[in-house]
Amino acid sequence: MSDRPDVVVRDASGADASEIAGIYNHYIRETTVTFEVDEVSAADIAARIDNVHAAGYPWLVALLDGHVVGYAYAGSFSGRCAYARTAEVTVYLDSTAAGRGIGSALYGELFGRVRDHGVHAVIGVIALPNPASVALHEKFGMRKVAHLPEVGRKFESWIDVGYWQVNLDDESFSP
Repeated sequence: MSDRPDVVVRDASGADASEIAGIYNHYIRETTVTFEVDEVSAADIAARIDNVHAAGYPWLVALLDGHVVGYAYAGSFSGRCAYARTAEVTVYLDSTAAGRGIGSALYGELFGRVRDHGVHAVIGVIALPNPASVALHEKFGMRKVAHLPEVGRKFESWIDVGYWQVNLDDESFSP
């Protein structure tokens, strides 16, 4: 449940793809938090939403005043069968929406849904440094379990990646 009653969190659809692409393309163009380097189209995002839903995972959007201001989704951590109860999660916010509780609203709903779907372990992959993302993941009980130095390269810089994990079956977990 969101601490932000003015924020509506719901399932994403193809109709949201243009606004989602706008949010994500900012990160592609301006930051190293994603390793994608080419902007994506609304059609690309619509296909990604369909693929996530077809795999049985949620893709959510947060709406503020009727506009998409963030999104979060889960997906398979790996294609290997033994990882079937492990999901990777992702969240992105409009650059004007950071620090307003919207990421927490999205993750609160997302984590509840994947737990109800039988997911045991949730993994967040974070390009470092990214203190805001680390804080959000740790707010949801995730702890750093791995650090891979200089595994990505963007804007002529080497980028580290950290892995954060929480097991949703733990009695102490509460989204």
